[in-house]
Amino acid sequence: MSPRALLVVGALLGVPAALAAQQAPRMYVTNQDDATISVIDPATNRVETTIDLQKLGYSATAKPHHTQVEPDGSHWYATLIGAGKVLKFDRDNRVVDSASLEVPGLMALHPSKDLLVVARSMSAVNPPRRLALIRRSDMKVLDEVDVFFPRPHAIATNGDYAYVASLGVNQMASVALDSGTVRLVDVDGPQHTLTQFAVSPDHRWLVATGSTSGRLLVFSLADPATPAFVRDVELEAGPFESAYTADGRHLVISNLDANAVTFLDTSTWAVEAVVKDSAFKQPHGVAFGPDGRRVYVSNRYQAGGMHDHEGHKATGGGNVVAICVPTHTVDAVLPVGNYAAGISGVPPTPDARGTVEPTSCR
Repeated sequence: MSPRALLVVGALLGVPAALAAQQAPRMYVTNQDDATISVIDPATNRVETTIDLQKLGYSATAKPHHTQVEPDGSHWYATLIGAGKVLKFDRDNRVVDSASLEVPGLMALHPSKDLLVVARSMSAVNPPRRLALIRRSDMKVLDEVDVFFPRPHAIATNGDYAYVASLGVNQMASVALDSGTVRLVDVDGPQHTLTQFAVSPDHRWLVATGSTSGRLLVFSLADPATPAFVRDVELEAGPFESAYTADGRHLVISNLDANAVTFLDTSTWAVEAVVKDSAFKQPHGVAFGPDGRRVYVSNRYQAGGMHDHEGHKATGGGNVVAICVPTHTVDAVLPVGNYAAGISGVPPTPDARGTVEPTSCR
């Protein structure tokens, strides 16, 4: 439901407009070099507030990296690489709980269970070779599952399985969430540096970005325990993160080394558009707004190579670029903090016709 629709419904139900607006979906982007998190109102395309982690008792090197949001927007989560924490915030941006975890990186919300799946940061030289399972309701670390390969980073779940991949070797794993059974899958080709996964809305496909090979790798989930490689797609340099539209017809990919964003048609796996703009400065995270009309891309604007995390300072402030999905054009540029990394929000869901394919952004 769009923020405007929420206000209308709130009025009909007698809910004050201010409260309805407060409950409208927000988006959250981590500013890794600043130890801050920017909160974005997608209804206005403005930064609503900036959370200073130092004021919450964390150090200047807390390194917030990734966020995830509950489907109802009631709570959201952030990983702090430097502090070794996964924080749980409420809708009012108050820390209500946390879990301790060595160099936590990317996260994935289980679609139906009280579970948060967490991989490890790429900035760690030798992070644990384990996938962490956290109970979201009380942030208890339930288990850490050994996946055997170095530098587990990419993470996704289809509900029955968690998928994790290595930055260091061409290998990935499926982890059965009911039994903990791990199956390793070798990935052919050059060194890919498997950076992040996305699962299609119909759970048929698992895609992985190869940030050094410049490819998107497509796997069939016909047997979800053993993803089977189907094809790869050559992309602009440095494919980093990706996100599906709610109907699964399109995939949007950030190209960190090319300062570009790619749109794919998933019916053919063909590139339908490459968006380039001066606002892109090492595009990193990708997340759709709540109505699916815009996709938001965070930009690091950091000196050094894309995996050169230490010893470099930002050459400019990070930003979040909003792209209009139907027109493939930049719609807004929102200044945030230094090294804008992971971004997420309440994802759009298909409407009664089975699609949220937008026709405009106005």
